[in-house]
Amino acid sequence: MSSPGRAGRPKASSRETLAEAACELFLERGYDATSVADITQRAGVSRSSFFNYFASKSDVLWSGVDERIGQAIASLEGLDRAATGDEVRDILLRVVHDFAPDPLALALRNAGAMGLEDELVRDTGLRLARLSTAVSRAASAAGVDVIRADILGAAHAAAVLSSLRVWAEQGAGRGTPETVLREALGTIHDLPWS
Repeated sequence: MSSPGRAGRPKASSRETLAEAACELFLERGYDATSVADITQRAGVSRSSFFNYFASKSDVLWSGVDERIGQAIASLEGLDRAATGDEVRDILLRVVHDFAPDPLALALRNAGAMGLEDELVRDTGLRLARLSTAVSRAASAAGVDVIRADILGAAHAAAVLSSLRVWAEQGAGRGTPETVLREALGTIHDLPWS
């Protein structure tokens, strides 16, 4: 005899359900006027469920991208001294490869309506710093001098995050973020790796 299923939403969909509820509320009330309690009530899950998935309200928007950035940083750290700019760019392209519209894309497109402008600037800066540092370290490990490595790190990280913003603002149906990033990386190609 099988035991009865657990009541409530399936655990696998809680992250998506919370993100959907948060975005709806941000559009309806604005970011600052929406609490974690409002989000969990709308999603029909407990407060502890929210914190199983997200550390904060803003993490709802960034969780998908943060996972991809974390993977990119791990890959960049795994490069050896012979790492090339092409290898770094390939790793960065994976951040946006097959990127589908998500809460971040919705927030970037509707930042004004959601009251998220300041939050997005702050949170983008944090991701920019993490990714920039990882690219800079990879360049330094490959023998690039410190100043050039820092410039390469900042330029490549800005290309990734700017590409996501531009793609989202243009509307997800107008190309892919990978195409936008390839174009952005082309603009910094004049900054040679070595």
